[in-house]
Amino acid sequence: MFDRHRRLRESKNIRDLVKETVLNAQDFIYPIFAVEGENIKEEIESLPGVYHYSVDRLHEVVEEMNQCKIRGVLVFGIPDYKDEVGSSAFDENGIVQRAVKKIKELSPYLWVITDVCMCQYTSHGHCGIIKENKVDNDVTLEYIAKIAVSHAKAGADMIAPSDMMDGRILAIRKALDLNGYDHISIMSYSAKYSSAFYGPFREAANSAPQFGDRKTYQMDPANIREAMREIESDISEGADIVMVKPALSYLDVIRWSRDNFNKPVAAYSVSGEYSMIKAGAKLGFINEKAIAMEILLSIKRAGADIIITYYALDAAKWLKED
Repeated sequence: MFDRHRRLRESKNIRDLVKETVLNAQDFIYPIFAVEGENIKEEIESLPGVYHYSVDRLHEVVEEMNQCKIRGVLVFGIPDYKDEVGSSAFDENGIVQRAVKKIKELSPYLWVITDVCMCQYTSHGHCGIIKENKVDNDVTLEYIAKIAVSHAKAGADMIAPSDMMDGRILAIRKALDLNGYDHISIMSYSAKYSSAFYGPFREAANSAPQFGDRKTYQMDPANIREAMREIESDISEGADIVMVKPALSYLDVIRWSRDNFNKPVAAYSVSGEYSMIKAGAKLGFINEKAIAMEILLSIKRAGADIIITYYALDAAKWLKED
C-alpha cells in the first residue's frame, strides 16, 4: 500500500481548499520614488513599470494603490541637492517630507512608511557621516534620529531605517519618544545584506557610493547567525517589525527570523529580483506573471508577514483575476 497524494491535487477546487500559503493584496507594501519638480511621471529605465513621481502627481499612484487595496507605501526621496551631511534628508521642506504630507492628504488611511537613510542625500553616496574615509557610526546616529523625527513630524506612520548603523533603532526610538512621537512604529532593515541585487535601485535613487563599498555596514551574504544577532539587537532596542533584505536569495534568513523571533517579519523583494523577471519576460524566456507570483508566494511561505515589492500593484490585479 502506498499513499495517493495526488488525490488532493485532482482539481483546482481541492487544491484551493488544501492550499497552505495564500497571497493577498494586504500582504504587500509598494515602494515609490518621489522627486523634485513638477508634472513628472517618468519611467525608471532599470525598473520598467516603476516611475519617478513629482509630488503634484502622486495622486496617480495613490489612486492606483487604493483601487488595488494596497494598504502600505514605502517612500523614497530623490533630492535636488546633496552635501556631506545629507542635510536635505532632514529638511522640513524636503522631498520625503512633502511627499508624506501629500500622500496623507490624498489618502489618510494609507499606511505611510518612510525609508530613513542618507545615501541618496550625501554627496559621497554613503549611508552616514564620513570621517577619515570611513563612515562614523556614532556621529551618524544623531543624523539618522533627526531624519526620523522630521518624517514623523511630516505625518509618517512608520519609520524604516535602512542605514545598518549599530544602535540606530535605540537612537530613533529615543528621539521619537522625546519629541512626542511614541506612537510611531519602527520597521527596521535588520538583516540588510551587501547584495549585488541592489543595482537597479541605485540607478533609480541615484545613491551609488562615490568611493569604496558598503560592506563595512551591510551584512556579508555568507552569514545567517549574524543576522539573528542583528535582529535580536534591533528588537531589544525597540523595533516593532524586522526586515530581511533582499528576499529571494535569503529565504532561509526569513525562515530563521520567523522561527526565532515573535515579531512581524517583513521581506524586501528588491530591484534586482524585479528587473531580472522583467528582462527575462521581455525576451520571451519566462512567463512574467507566473514567475513573479511564484516568487512572492515563496517569500510568504518562508515566513514573511509583509512583502515589500515593486510587483505589488500588478500582483494585486493578478490575484483579482484568479
